[in-house]
Amino acid sequence: MFFIIYVSSAIHPFSRPELLDILTKSRLNNAKLNITGMLLYKDGNIIQVLEGEETVVRTLYAKIARDPRHQAIIKLLQGTTEVRQFPEWSMGFNDLNHVDLTSIPGYSEFLNTPLTSAEFSLDPTRCQRLLLLFKQNMR
Repeated sequence: MFFIIYVSSAIHPFSRPELLDILTKSRLNNAKLNITGMLLYKDGNIIQVLEGEETVVRTLYAKIARDPRHQAIIKLLQGTTEVRQFPEWSMGFNDLNHVDLTSIPGYSEFLNTPLTSAEFSLDPTRCQRLLLLFKQNMR
């Protein structure tokens, strides 16, 4: 199973209706493409993991990279896993602006780190662990 994890910055902060529209369309498209994953959003910053067949994931990532709604896309991690990490989610989603993050076990300041920070290059698997942590603790 191939995956890509990336971060990006929205051109302008998304409104709640804009986020829900993106989520709805992503879930429909991802289900057709047999892609699963998760998207976390906070203050205009996005972290997303996409997983599925390698060619399909790479094609979708290239399309996302051309999307004019965001900029400064940074691919943090890519690789393969034995099994899907988000098998039930055509697109798991959490708007971190509306969550008491400190109440989640293993809370991380990861999304408060500037996207240009060297923090990403020090431990690229940190983003993957954060996404899995949210998956385990979302209700």
